[in-house]
Amino acid sequence: MSSRLHRHPDSQVLDWVHAHPGDPRTPVIASRVAAQPAAVWFADYSPSTITARVRAVTSAAGTRVPVLVPYAIPDRDCGGASEGGAPGLKAYDAWIDAFAAGLGSGEVVVVLEPDSVAQSDCLPEAGRAGRFASLARAGRVLKTANPHARVYYDAGHSHWNPAQRQAALLKQAGAASPASSDGVFSNVSNFRTTADETAYDRRVLDALGGPASLGAVIDTSRNGNGAPPDGQWCDPPGRRIGRAPTLATGEARIDAYLWVKAPGESDGCRGEPGTFKPSYAYDLAR
Repeated sequence: MSSRLHRHPDSQVLDWVHAHPGDPRTPVIASRVAAQPAAVWFADYSPSTITARVRAVTSAAGTRVPVLVPYAIPDRDCGGASEGGAPGLKAYDAWIDAFAAGLGSGEVVVVLEPDSVAQSDCLPEAGRAGRFASLARAGRVLKTANPHARVYYDAGHSHWNPAQRQAALLKQAGAASPASSDGVFSNVSNFRTTADETAYDRRVLDALGGPASLGAVIDTSRNGNGAPPDGQWCDPPGRRIGRAPTLATGEARIDAYLWVKAPGESDGCRGEPGTFKPSYAYDLAR
């Protein structure tokens, strides 16, 4: 149920709604976007503050379940619009240790490093092996720090890598081990339909192996109208918000529908990556 998910009060969309009570778009954005729980991203390499920032979210959640996105893997986005991350894998490992220290002891969902597995072909073989080792380590560290943390690994989406290939990459990243992983996530910042992602995620899980407890979470924040026919991925027009976030999907092996990419936050075409654009949110929500 969405009521079990935490809506963090510190968000760009809530800031905009509070600052623009008279804007004619505000009622739609407030009721259809700002009212829904969304993931909290940690996208800057900030080793001195990351523990406190994570703790601020998990402690504010109370009995509700926050969704956290650590997004600082080195060579992030392969130099694309969201490039950045930690300066190296040793620095990243230390950053994850500090991130884990803020998790607390309550339920929490961790969407671990979007694109880090599906997009790993941009790295040389040694770079992929190092990244996958750090991702496997990250899952172990997070779950050791908080046994109630549920950690999901990057499965891309249904029109990216074939399920068998994606599962082979995920195995190398530790996603088949219950010591590191609770399963996979898909469709983050994308637009593929929930039906397509459900079928794809089940194929990935079947190919991945591991315990039957492994499941999948799907980003439904912008997939209500499916993907654009031309394959455009950067703030494409004509898209809609999808199913409301919930931890009760009623679908076998699908653990949650989540709003990982907050509706209205740009991919990098309507504004700087990650910045909230009210016109975009309104287009998605109306």
